[in-house]
Amino acid sequence: MSLEVAREMLAVEILRLRRNRVLMAFSALLAIGSLVLMFCFEAVQHASSPATNAPAGGTVGFDHAVRMLGLMFGVLAAALIGTEAGTADLSSGVFRDLVATGRSRLALFAFRAPAAILVTLALDAVAFAIAIVATFLLAGGQPDPTLAVILQSAAWIVLSTTMAATLAVGVGSVSGSRGVTLTGVLGWLAIATPLLINVSSLGSVREGIMTVALSSLMPVSGGLGASIAVPTAVAVAVLAGWLAVPTALGAWKTVTGDA
Repeated sequence: MSLEVAREMLAVEILRLRRNRVLMAFSALLAIGSLVLMFCFEAVQHASSPATNAPAGGTVGFDHAVRMLGLMFGVLAAALIGTEAGTADLSSGVFRDLVATGRSRLALFAFRAPAAILVTLALDAVAFAIAIVATFLLAGGQPDPTLAVILQSAAWIVLSTTMAATLAVGVGSVSGSRGVTLTGVLGWLAIATPLLINVSSLGSVREGIMTVALSSLMPVSGGLGASIAVPTAVAVAVLAGWLAVPTALGAWKTVTGDA
């Protein structure tokens, strides 16, 4: 496959996601809307009672924003877009037509995750820019994050987005169903993961949870699983596994499944 063909296939996948207005609206609401709402709410709280509520910006506000994008609503937006990327061809019946044209099944799968990641990162970039502006404008005399922390946080959000989108694409490619994939992925990220993290009897088993590994690499404080100490090497290995397994299963199902 030539570079030009690869570029065109990626562009088609991105365009297909972008044209889904309902998908983009809900994803923007999760990634951007929730962040704007958080800063507005905390700003109103501080204005109404400065003595008991800290300013919305500064280091604390920035930490909140990074956690929201990398562990909460930004991840859910990535899962939503990844689900669409992984299931759209199969659920709409287009996959059969694409295979009939002679396109490689593996190539068709290979561009799903990159497209989902890039589309989600475009939303995250807007949200992150808003967070930076709000951080400095609403600092209220509180310490501001350093440039190093801002850059590290941006890179970590890229990692988190990549993990969530790839997981959703892999599961979606295996199931072929939007409903099943959304229920499974969002249920795991939003419900099962927080519950398992709080089950102390699981001990070191919790180090294998994706969110715990991400939290251990997060450049700001707090977050789900932050209290669980995970060595950096272990966290990297865990994340590599969460990338490799769904991708391998999704590729296998796409290549061997019925069109």
